[in-house]
Amino acid sequence: MTSTTPKVITTGTLIRLREKHIDDAPRDYEWRKDPELAEYDAARPMTMPYRNFLATMTDDLSYPSSYRRTFAIEDIATARHIGNVMYYGYDPMLQEAELGITIGDREYWSRGFGTDTVRTMLQYLFDDRGLRRVYLHTLSWNYRAQTAFGRAGFRRTRHVRRDGYDFEQMECLRASWSPDGEPAEDASPQG
Repeated sequence: MTSTTPKVITTGTLIRLREKHIDDAPRDYEWRKDPELAEYDAARPMTMPYRNFLATMTDDLSYPSSYRRTFAIEDIATARHIGNVMYYGYDPMLQEAELGITIGDREYWSRGFGTDTVRTMLQYLFDDRGLRRVYLHTLSWNYRAQTAFGRAGFRRTRHVRRDGYDFEQMECLRASWSPDGEPAEDASPQG
């Protein structure tokens, strides 16, 4: 058990984003070992022993990077840890980063928690981190994710083939984003 309560980063409608803590390790480990969740990440299920995973997570928590941060997603109603959201590849000069999300708890799939998480994370990245662009890559066949990202304000930019997988690159620009996912009224059309 942790000795202090993890800091809440920001709160959405359904979720709150908080700092990760070591008590998250068992759920994170199970999610990373899950073949279906790994498939959504175009990855292989984790095979390392739990003790090694725990040591790696302990190091990550002790020495956080400013270029990559992962936050726990909690259901506001139950305080249940349901997944993780992260930014990585943070470039302070270009004011951009890539976003990744996993709703590991299947009870929360297709219920709006992913969209709320992405909108909440975008608000944090634009307002607190000062980004002008957030982008992501989602597998071309993952229509559910693409729909959720679209509802949060992302637009497709191009098709990408990487490591034998087909992805849709999507982006969200601060200049054309609003918290409800609709284009800002004063945004100029993009060509």
